[in-house]
Order: sequence, then C-alpha cells, then structure tokens
Amino acid sequence: MDLYQMAENINILSGFLGKRDIDTLTSQALEEKYRISQTDLLILFGGSIAYGCDVVGQAVSNHIVKNFMIVGGEGHTTESLRRTIHNAVPEIETTGKMEADLMSEYIKWKYDIDNILIERNSTNCGNNITYALDVIKQNNLSLNNLIIVQDSTMQCRMDAGFRKYLQDPKVEVINFASYQARVEVKNEKLVMEPTGIWGMWEIERYVSLLMGEIPRLLDDIHGYGPNGKNYIAHVDIPINVLKAFEELKVEYGDLVRVANPLYASKR
Repeated sequence: MDLYQMAENINILSGFLGKRDIDTLTSQALEEKYRISQTDLLILFGGSIAYGCDVVGQAVSNHIVKNFMIVGGEGHTTESLRRTIHNAVPEIETTGKMEADLMSEYIKWKYDIDNILIERNSTNCGNNITYALDVIKQNNLSLNNLIIVQDSTMQCRMDAGFRKYLQDPKVEVINFASYQARVEVKNEKLVMEPTGIWGMWEIERYVSLLMGEIPRLLDDIHGYGPNGKNYIAHVDIPINVLKAFEELKVEYGDLVRVANPLYASKR
C-alpha cells in the first residue's frame, strides 16, 4: 500500500470516528438544525487534546449553553494533557492533577469562566459517561438536549455510550468532535493538516488511537457492543471503514491500541 492509500484510509477512519452533528459550535448552527439557540448542557471530556479547551471555551463564552461540565480523571491521555497545558501556561501547576481540573483551570485562566461542574474520578470512556450522568442527577439538571465534546478519535464511541446509558430517548445528544484533521502526503511523508492544532497527537499515536477504536466499536464477542462486552449501544460500521481498517492493519497492526487494565472501571 502506497502512502497516498495509507493517508486515504486514515482519513476514512477519522471521518467516521470524528462525529459532528453541527458544522460549528455556535448558536446559529444550533438554530439552523435544532431550532434552539442554547443547549441545556455541554460536556467536555478529558480524553480530548488541549485544543478542545479553546473550542469549548469560545463556545461557552458565546453563551451557547446553560450549564457546562468537564469530565475526566486519569487515563491514557492524561500525561500528554498535563505536559501540553503546562508548556503553554507555566503558571498552571499540572503535576498529578486530573484532566477535568487541568482543563477547568486553563479555561478559567483564558476565558474567565467559572461555574463549571467537575467530574474528576472517571478513567475511561464508559465511566466518563456514567459518572457524568451521576453529576447531572446530583445537580438536578433537567435536560432536553446536551452537547458532548470528545477527542475526534473517540467521539463515535462516546456517542454510542450515551445511547446505551442515557436511557431517555427524549434527550437530544449533539455530537461535536473537538477537532477535524486530515492526513496528507508531503515530501514522501504522512503529515497532519491543518498544522498547529494545539496538543495534536504525533502521527503514530493518532493512527494508533484511530485503529484502536474499530475493534472496540464492533458488535461481536470481542467488541464493546451489546453482543460483546456490552459497554456501548450498537454501532453500524460502514464497509469502507472496515476495509480501510483491514488495509491499515497490514502496515500498522502493531499500533492497534489495547485497553490498559490500569484504567478499567472498578467492579
């Protein structure tokens, strides 16, 4: 497989996984599609790269949400987030801090936003959701709709998790993956476009995260769907996505990210 086909296959995976139900995180986009100018809640998840903090910070500053929550304890993305935020804002002490605290401190520092609901004990996509729902209940939030913002590599799985655990079909879940990127070939190398996405994964890490999602989304005995581990609702994976994954496995099979038991939910 040549580099151009590799890039195309990576972009097929990212296009499927990085789910966005609206094009921009604005009141205008909400009005056009859902006939609302604000949502009842926006949740930013700590698995996202730091760029998500700015995407969400700007949106919250523009009053597109009534309530704002950040969710995330310590997981496989935490150390990278600590380094990225500390390098950008050295006065924010990041050592040992949970993802939700890192993100909230940055957003408070840059956007002067307080009144953020915090969930700092979750360690994976599954309890990100269940613990977030606990916070909603504890704060007596009545929801007709909510926006969920996660790293683009994990947005599809987060959506499937909400479809399993929310258990209220009247609540509209609006997906907004925190960034959109493409892989292109330049000077005989795979490169990310656009450049300059804050905290963006190195290319190998990015491919590893993308490829790790497909086996998780499968609804078979090995996947996370109802016929497997039953962590998420059923996901229909298009044939072209499965084909792209299988072709990439030939080149990148050793990069398929496996779940770290350290961050498994406690039973």
